[in-house]
Parts: sequence; structure tokens; C-alpha cells
Amino acid sequence: MQAIDSFILLFSDVWKQGIFGINASEIIIGLLIFLVFYVLRRLFARFLIARLSKIVLKTSSTLDDTVIEVIEGPLKFLPVVLGFFIASSYINFSSDIQSLIDLINRTLVTIFVFWLLHQLVIPFSFIIKKFENKISKPLVDWTLRGLKIIIFILGVVAILELWGIKVGPVIAGLGLFGVAVALGAQDLFKNLISGIMILMEGRFTVGDVILVSGEVEGVVEQIGFRSTLVRRFDSTPVMVPNYKFAEQSVTNYTRRHHRRIRWLIGLEYRTSVDQLKNIRDDITNIIENDNNFAKNENTSFFVRVDSFSDSSIDILVQAFTVTNDWGEYLKIKEDLAVKIIKIVEKNSSGFAFPSQSLYVESLPFEKPEIFNPKKV
Repeated sequence: MQAIDSFILLFSDVWKQGIFGINASEIIIGLLIFLVFYVLRRLFARFLIARLSKIVLKTSSTLDDTVIEVIEGPLKFLPVVLGFFIASSYINFSSDIQSLIDLINRTLVTIFVFWLLHQLVIPFSFIIKKFENKISKPLVDWTLRGLKIIIFILGVVAILELWGIKVGPVIAGLGLFGVAVALGAQDLFKNLISGIMILMEGRFTVGDVILVSGEVEGVVEQIGFRSTLVRRFDSTPVMVPNYKFAEQSVTNYTRRHHRRIRWLIGLEYRTSVDQLKNIRDDITNIIENDNNFAKNENTSFFVRVDSFSDSSIDILVQAFTVTNDWGEYLKIKEDLAVKIIKIVEKNSSGFAFPSQSLYVESLPFEKPEIFNPKKV
């Protein structure tokens, strides 16, 4: 019996002393409190989001709907912060351990605050995207991405400051390291600066059809920090370093206002003057009366007898379509070609093709004199 009593006293003493002088019952209860909050974090987030969703449904704006969607992650983390704070408040720690627990609580709150700010950048993008007409879409995307990076860095700095880590010397050390890296990464910074200049100057944007002299021709799919993705018309992706756009000429076909049609129509030399004039006038009337062709001082159209080739009389037809769309342009071009064929046939003329004429002259032939022995 004495041994059992001694064991009970020892167990009771260990139970009261617990870990670091903390009662084991307080530790267990504190863990249970934290686990309850941890398990119920999803239910808490869903309940709060459901309440907020009912409120925002009454408004016509989509901004508040987006806010509710993006804060679901931080809301799930909030019960963890509350659970750890309540559990640590229930337990009586020593002064040394209590200071560590306070740092952990401050760290958790800091993480929650900066995580929430990081997520709120997404609905904030709706405001920035209103300026897409004045600045390019990739520049807006870069701005939003930069805001997220800045918030993340500030959050890390705030946490390091809480734990007594001085950021100033670390930044100074990184500065020296950055100088060393910059000497070996000049192309990286050159591409980065060129990418910023592309977005600031608005030379092209995602979806534009461009031609980079000596490099690639295709559709811009992505403008990155280091390179730009251009997909060729055969669907092959080409990554072009950004500095190439500063050194090479770039033709942006998408920025064209019109597309040009320019033909030399070769007619047969048997075509008379009256036929030529009638064909010319008929083609002119078609272009004048068709709204698919642009008619202004910068897009004048011409239908004129241009030159005399080896096998044809050439009529120059030049006009500009009002559309820049490739498919619509081909349709207009085909329609004009069919009408020109009908005009030529109506005027009893024909299209010339390369040909040569061979003339053979008939030379006089003298009959040879027959030998007569009597004349000898």
C-alpha cells in the first residue's frame, strides 16, 4: 500500500509540474481548445462567407462578390489564430515562455493581416483594369503581380522584425550580392528593362500579329519579364528575348487601319482602246459604290492603264479595304476578283498569258543552171 501511495504522490507531482512547470491538465485543455478551433475552421469560414454573401447579393456591384471569394483562405486561417490565442491565454506560462508565446501570437496575426491584403489585390485589380484603355493589359498584370510581391516582402520583413532579426544589414548584404549577380546577369536586366519599355511604349500587346525582322512572325501570346512568347502561324511557339525588340524593327500588322489590294491585270494586245476604257470605268464604278473599300485622302484607290508588257496591256488596280480582319479581307478580295473577270468577259476581251510569236520570212530561191555541154 505504501508503494501505491508513493506512486500516486509521484504521479500527482508530475501531473502538476507537467512540462516546463505547467500543469498537464492545462496543457491538455489548451490543446483541446486549439483542436476544436482547428477542426471547426472550415465551418466557421463557410458560415461567415454565407452571411456575407447574403449581404453582397443585395448590391449590383461584382466587386464585393469577388472580395468574398478571395478572402475564404484567410478566413479559414482566422480560427487557427483565435484558437491558439485562447488556448495560450488559458495556460499559465512562465515569464520566459510567455514572451515566446506572445511572439507566436503576433506572428500569426501578422500572417493573417498580410495574407488578407495579398488576396485583396485581386478585387483591387478591377479598379486598375479600368485603365487598360490608357495603358496596356500586360502592364496592368505586371502592376498587380508587383503589388503581390511587395505585400509578400513586407509581410516577411514584419515577421523578421518581430523576432528581432534586423532587416537593414540583411538588405545591405543582399545589395552587395546583387551587384555581383548583376555583373553576371546583364542580359537578364537588359531583357527586363526592354520588357518594361515595350509595355510603357505600347508597341504591341497580347493578341497582336507582329513581324520581328530576322526573328519571327506570328501572334503575341505572352509578354514576360525576360522574354515574349510569339506563336507562329504554323502553331510553333517562339520565345523572343525582350532586348531583341529594342534592337530589331517590329512591324505590328494588327495596328493597320486597312488592308491593301494591288493587282496588275494583264489584258490581251487585241483589246481595243474603247474596250480598255470600258473595263477601266467598270472596275472604278464597282470600287466607288462598294462600302467595303476605304475612300479618304490616305487610302486613295486607282484603276489606270499602267504599262505595256511583253505579252499584255497592264491595268493597275489598287484599293484599300475598310476591315483589318484577315478572313473578311480575303472575302472582299475574292468578290472583287470575280467581278473583274465578269467585266473583262462582258467587254469581249481576255486575260493575257506569256506567249511568243514566231515569224518566218519566205526568201527568194534561184533555180540552179543545168550544165550544157554544147556551150563549152
